[in-house]
Amino acid sequence: MGNDATLTSKGQTTIPKEIRESLGMKPGDRMTFTLMHDGTVVMRVKRRKVLDLGARHCRK
Repeated sequence: MGNDATLTSKGQTTIPKEIRESLGMKPGDRMTFTLMHDGTVVMRVKRRKVLDLGARHCRK
């Protein structure tokens, strides 16, 4: 699967729709990027856990 994206002057890019949909990504999702020794970049979507969401409501 090959998809192109453009980097803006602010260092931002858009993840192609096909990839967002395949990963089940939603607005507000967080990602981690890992640079491998060969120059490959691995992006992982950080999944929210139900317990983490509940804990946010308990902290006031």
